[in-house]
Amino acid sequence: MCGRYANTKSGEELGAYFEADEVDAVAMPPSWNIAPTQQVPIVVDRVPKDDPDGMPSRLVTAARWSLVPRWATELASKYPTFNARSETVTEKATFKNAVVRSRAILPADGYYEWHTVDGPSGKPVKTPHWITDPVEGELAFAGLYSWWRPPVAEGAEPEPWVLTATMLTRAAHGPAASIHDRAPVMLLREAWDTWIDPTVEGDAALVDMVVAESETVLERLELHAVAPLRGDGPHLIEPV
Repeated sequence: MCGRYANTKSGEELGAYFEADEVDAVAMPPSWNIAPTQQVPIVVDRVPKDDPDGMPSRLVTAARWSLVPRWATELASKYPTFNARSETVTEKATFKNAVVRSRAILPADGYYEWHTVDGPSGKPVKTPHWITDPVEGELAFAGLYSWWRPPVAEGAEPEPWVLTATMLTRAAHGPAASIHDRAPVMLLREAWDTWIDPTVEGDAALVDMVVAESETVLERLELHAVAPLRGDGPHLIEPV
C-alpha cells in the first residue's frame, strides 16, 4: 500500500513534465507529507465535450485522494479507497467503472513505506523509509478518478461535484520489497499516453500490462530510513 507521499512541484512544473495542454487554476502547494483525503495533483486526458470524436487534451488538476464512486451516498467511506489493488480493481464495484475510461496519473517526488520488525519488548517497531526513482526523479503512479456529489433532495440545489482519485498497488518488487510487500504501480513514460487515454477501453489486460511494465521502475528505486513523519517540510526526507 501507499499511505503517504510527497509532491513539491507546481502545477506549471507538472504540466511541463507531463506535456499537458492545460493546468487548472487550483492551489497545489508543495507537501512532503500528503495523506489520504487531502487534495493531490492528478494528470488526466479528456475528450472535448462538444466533439466526442475529437483529440483528447491533457489536464493537470487536483483531486481528493480517496476515490468515491458516483453511486455512493456519502463522501466518507467505511473502508479505505486511497489505494486500489491491481489484482482485483476490475472486479470491485468501487473501482471497476473507473478502469474503463477514467484513468489518471498521480505525480510524486517519492513515497514513504514502513518497515515493521519486532522490538525488544515484542511490540512491533515501524521505521519509515523514503523511496524515489533516481533515473526519472519523478514517479507517475497509475491511478483512477471519479466525479461525485451528494444525492440531491427534491427541491434542493445540487452541491458542486467533487473530483476524487486513487492509486493502484501491486506486489512489491525490487529494493522496496525488502521493507514492505506492496508498492504503487509506477508507469513508464512510454505508458502514460495509453494509460490515461479515454478512447482506450480499460480492462484487466491493460491493468496487467502496466503492472508488468512497472517492474522496470521498481527495480531501480532507491530508499533510505527517515525519522517519524511529523508535520511537513523537506526535513521529512532526510536520511537518519
